[in-house]
Amino acid sequence: MIRSPALLGGLLTSLALLAGCATGNAPVESRPSPRLPPPVEPTLPARPLPTPDAPRPTPQVVPAPPSVAPPIAQKPPPIAAPVAYLGEREGRALVARFIPPGAKDRDGWAADIFTAFSTLRIPPTPDNICAAIAVIEQESSFQADPAVPGLSQIVWKEIDNRRERLHLPKLLVDTAFLKTSPDGRSYKARVDALRTEKQMNALFEDMISELPNGKSLLGGYNPVRTGGPMQVSVAFAEEQIREKPYPYPRPGSVRSEVFTRRGGVYFGVAILLDYPAPYNKILYRFADFNAGRYSSRNAAFQNAVVRLSGHSMALDGDLLRYVDGTPSSEPSTTLTALHSIAGRLGMSRTDIARDLRLEKTWQFAQTPLYTKVFSLAEAAGARLPREMLPQIELKSPKIQRKLTTAWFAERVDGRYRTCLGRNLSALP
Repeated sequence: MIRSPALLGGLLTSLALLAGCATGNAPVESRPSPRLPPPVEPTLPARPLPTPDAPRPTPQVVPAPPSVAPPIAQKPPPIAAPVAYLGEREGRALVARFIPPGAKDRDGWAADIFTAFSTLRIPPTPDNICAAIAVIEQESSFQADPAVPGLSQIVWKEIDNRRERLHLPKLLVDTAFLKTSPDGRSYKARVDALRTEKQMNALFEDMISELPNGKSLLGGYNPVRTGGPMQVSVAFAEEQIREKPYPYPRPGSVRSEVFTRRGGVYFGVAILLDYPAPYNKILYRFADFNAGRYSSRNAAFQNAVVRLSGHSMALDGDLLRYVDGTPSSEPSTTLTALHSIAGRLGMSRTDIARDLRLEKTWQFAQTPLYTKVFSLAEAAGARLPREMLPQIELKSPKIQRKLTTAWFAERVDGRYRTCLGRNLSALP
């Protein structure tokens, strides 16, 4: 999925660099890769009950209601159980039973899914299998390299918008796109033929390799940040492969593996299931898959801050502001609200900032800040939820209607429940 207009933002600058090599003009834009938080030790997910939820309202800023009630201790993450042994043949057969009948090469998909589960030591239960299958269905309809409808037109539109914002002469840009690329076609011809993000990624990789000092100039500028059948972040894949074993030989870059079926499935299963989550329903894992790990927990924390502080804010699951994946010095609305009640919390601003930096990890739920906020917010009323769907509107040039993270999570949750009922004979 193209997740923001910035996906195509570097294309114009990059081609202008190509033209600039001949003219002496080389506009450069800095796009450093985001940093990811330190990984947490995985705890195998408990089996959730597939319960349908009512549709969520359109995202909005939440006003502060009256305060509410005594805390109930949050359950610790479930203890990891040993993975029941399944031979490769047996495991693939189990996974294949849940794959939609219309999918092409069902055995190949089953093999890649089971390999991901086996390598990551995630139990191949119907719940876990169907969680992975539901995301694949939603993101790619079981196409290893899914086509993006109208991608060429989207690219040209963004190129023209970008050219106007940068005040670049149209002649310079047109000249750049007429340059012959390494595959023998002009860059214009390649944009006209674009159908998939994999092709777009290859286009940028060619520009990076062709330009003098292209790697240093453009190595961080490739705007294709997600890809493959589960639309996995390239940055996540690069972090994951440093921390965990990868079950396949790597003939190319980690980026190129994201666009393969085997790599896309492996990294997608990892980001979806290979972390401890405090949720009672798998719906919230699906929201995290779209919005970032622990976004559903953090949105519930923001709701408690609203109750306690009286400050209004969007419950988006981001407790700090980030620039290129790094916490910014500019205070977020959550941080500002917490500063206003620092005295009631009995915490300094330094202590609050220290705990908030753990927001992308399991450990945040164990911090004094998290505990005190919920304790005070619940002191005079009912228990507050520990999980909420983040209120995030999805932005993309190809999205023509208003879509949200809640929509994504509920859509995937529906596919998940359909998958569980697809072949009841597969249940143990």
